Amino acid sequence: MRRLSTQEQNFKQVFADLLAFETVSDPELLKTVDQIIADVRLYGDAHVLKLTQQFDRHPAHQFSDLEVSQQQLKAAFDDLDKDVRAALEMAAVRIRAFHEAQKQDGWTYVDALGNTLGQKVTPLDRVGIYVPGGLASYPSSVLMNAVPAHVAGVQEIIMVVPAPNGELNPLVLAAAYLAGVHRVFTIGGAQAVAALAYGTETIPQVDKITGPGNRFVAAAKRAVFGQVGIDMIAGPSEILVYAEGVNNAKWLAMDVLSQAEHDTVAQAIFITPDEQLLNAVAEAVEIHLANLPKADIARTSIKNRGALVLVKDRTEAIELINQVAPEHLELCLDDAEAMSHQIRHAGAIFMGRYTPEAIGDYCAGPNHVLPTSGTARFSSPLGVYDFQKRSSLIMCSQDGVKSLAKTADILAQQENLDAHARSARYRYL
Repeated sequence: MRRLSTQEQNFKQVFADLLAFETVSDPELLKTVDQIIADVRLYGDAHVLKLTQQFDRHPAHQFSDLEVSQQQLKAAFDDLDKDVRAALEMAAVRIRAFHEAQKQDGWTYVDALGNTLGQKVTPLDRVGIYVPGGLASYPSSVLMNAVPAHVAGVQEIIMVVPAPNGELNPLVLAAAYLAGVHRVFTIGGAQAVAALAYGTETIPQVDKITGPGNRFVAAAKRAVFGQVGIDMIAGPSEILVYAEGVNNAKWLAMDVLSQAEHDTVAQAIFITPDEQLLNAVAEAVEIHLANLPKADIARTSIKNRGALVLVKDRTEAIELINQVAPEHLELCLDDAEAMSHQIRHAGAIFMGRYTPEAIGDYCAGPNHVLPTSGTARFSSPLGVYDFQKRSSLIMCSQDGVKSLAKTADILAQQENLDAHARSARYRYL
């Protein structure tokens, strides 16, 4: 991993270059995705089947072969090893409990004029969740997307997941059963996003699409936004680990690698004011890489986008953390909770030396679908609120409307909207 120091003259530019990454700016990528979306809208099931056969080498002969029945989902769940099933169930219970705490009810109040004002909270009717496949299978992503949708009260959950060569991790199917997914299709890529956004003969149109995928999925989600809602445009996974004081370098190094093994373009950054600890972590990373199954991926990741950063003090570290706005942030120090109050931008904050990011990926309870690429500056983790919408409630009383209508009349005239003004005026004259 490259080593950087805030005391270097060109540090700011080097660090900014390290963070620079654009997920969906390639013109050829966007052109390809736009064509896929257009063809799915035009040809429906037939084109989705064709692309699934082409890109995923799926052996399906007809579109119905791409849908997984509820009986198949249940069978996958029933066939789980008892320890694996217990772990999956525990994760689901904890994820549900956390998201239950996010539920919000509507509210109203009566103002001093006697008018009733408020907000109505309504779940979305139907959502689509994208679960990554291909290089890896993520049953945890099924739970993280489907459980909050259920808690929110969504009526129908449609899941899409690519199945290369027609093969799918049974645990993904089991998680879909446990999470209460209504329909599952073994399709992926931009064609799956297009099918969810516009609907086909078989796949119903959804109101919102959530869940991470590759750059084709990200580009497709951006392209269909407006036709449907989306949670976010997810980039490569990220982790930033800050440590000071007495720490186990082996633990910290493995935490860094836990995200680097995701993808060759994932980003792992370690920051500390302790040069001795920085050296120990650098050494431990190399030791771990010697026996890590995905060492090639992790090594490429840390070589291209990783860094070990030496800072002068905690104040400098906080400035860098808020600049990065990392997806995952570990604070490995004695007063981690106190430091967390100074962090303005982070998807999830893991406080203390005994809180590895991996716990959050699976079973802590909070959602692991998090803003990436600096978007934690303005975005939040996936939650129940992503599967709800809000309507404003306004009910004027016969007496209460008079003062408001006069105000509206005056302001409407100033905007040269005469029908607005008259509409209000009728209520108080």
